[in-house]
Amino acid sequence: MQPFESIALRLHSEDDVAVAKSPLKAGSVWDDHGTPLTVGADVGRGHKVAVRPIADGAAVRKYGQVIGFARGAIRPGDLVHLHNLELKDFVRDHAIGSDVRPLAPLPPGSERTFPGFSRPGGRAGTRNYIAVISSVNCSASVSKYVAERFRGPDFARQFPGVDGVVAFTHKSGCAMPDNEPTRLLQRVLAGIARHPNITGYVLIGLGCEVNQTDRLVREFSLDQLAPGEVMPTVMNIQTQGGIAKTIEAATKAVERLLPVSAALRRTPQPLSRLTLAMNCGGSDGASGITANPALGVASDELVRHGAASVLGETPEIYGAEHLLTRRAISREVGEKLISQVRWWEDHARLHNASIDNNPSVGNKAGGLTTIVEKSLGAVAKAGQAPLSAVYGYAEPITQPGLGFMDTPGFDPVSMTGLICGGANVGVFTTGRGSVYGCKPAPCIKVATNTTLFEWMREDMDINAGTILDGTETLEQVGHRIFEEIIAVAGGKKTRSEEQGLGDEEFAPWLLGPVF
Repeated sequence: MQPFESIALRLHSEDDVAVAKSPLKAGSVWDDHGTPLTVGADVGRGHKVAVRPIADGAAVRKYGQVIGFARGAIRPGDLVHLHNLELKDFVRDHAIGSDVRPLAPLPPGSERTFPGFSRPGGRAGTRNYIAVISSVNCSASVSKYVAERFRGPDFARQFPGVDGVVAFTHKSGCAMPDNEPTRLLQRVLAGIARHPNITGYVLIGLGCEVNQTDRLVREFSLDQLAPGEVMPTVMNIQTQGGIAKTIEAATKAVERLLPVSAALRRTPQPLSRLTLAMNCGGSDGASGITANPALGVASDELVRHGAASVLGETPEIYGAEHLLTRRAISREVGEKLISQVRWWEDHARLHNASIDNNPSVGNKAGGLTTIVEKSLGAVAKAGQAPLSAVYGYAEPITQPGLGFMDTPGFDPVSMTGLICGGANVGVFTTGRGSVYGCKPAPCIKVATNTTLFEWMREDMDINAGTILDGTETLEQVGHRIFEEIIAVAGGKKTRSEEQGLGDEEFAPWLLGPVF
């Protein structure tokens, strides 16, 4: 008999399950440290196999943590998935601050830089875009028409240092409560206007919407410029006299911005001026074993260089939030995260839903059974750094170190919040094959398994499946991700950029009723 550890991973000594590294056939027999283990049913790659008897109703552990409870008795060798594992309420010890461990400092002289665009206020851009921002859906088409005038090979030849003119549009801005939903949308739009990858912008409204352009400018002080910043142009379709006149006026405003943007040059910038957005989508059973913890290694390395690295997707740390609160640098930080988790519990109940409706169909097909199992893998992206800050959706990211932002689990909405908070580069891990890309921040995609990487080579930047293959260590892949972040921040195009993705992925979180 071949050893069981050659085809499955037991991630912690207390685990009741192991994760299959490759498909297992029903009836196959393996040597589990001297004890025969017979596989009871076909098991897909990334799915779980019981390694010890589990009583009906007993807690089931993976990563050394509870991922659910047995529905019926489970025998060694049984597949553990939707048919025999369920989620119930259980107590997590949040123990705020109990596991805070500072990262090892950088050796003297090991500081790194990247070629970026110097921005006012000590910030740095990794890209050089001009934005056309819609205050309301009613101005979305006009904004797109303006941006489309600055496309193609002629534009690229004339302005080689400008990454593009991008229309940031959405499906909201009116018929909404003039309170938190409006403030949240304004925070998102202000975040784009102030983004370090945006050199200048034109803001276009209709004129009669709830989200008034002049109010957005006033409440977020968008007209108070730091030395070196470019004065924005703000206009409304009704004031301009219609669509055609607005398009012409906005086009001229963009043309005035282009020479300023084109004159900018990349110069050495410290890594402390990077803000990393971390997200995962289309996760599978390998996500928490390969790509996510490898990204955690890269995140820690950035934090050691003084950068900010921010995790999102509150519903996808649910049940694992105690692993973050234990690393919170203060009670205030830990309690803010707990309050965000409680809000999501109330939000789900309000809509007669369950947070365990997540994982998705693809997640389950990839081996993930409960939201807690998914969350334990997702939180591995946070590495080992202390949790230094917790942010509301699209709030400005102001603290170096590891942070967390309250966002939904839906990838475009989550990444929009992180980017509008100021993230100037992103890393997105996937096991099923998410093709996400975004503007204005480049987004590196990391495949959790080699099969996916080979199948979707044109969409994946890095293969973390080498960890499961046994050809690289977790640390080696983590340092490859770290080096790729530096290269992409310095101008290297990601796979999604090469294919032109990013114009349709801007998706603000829409709260509240539509009237």
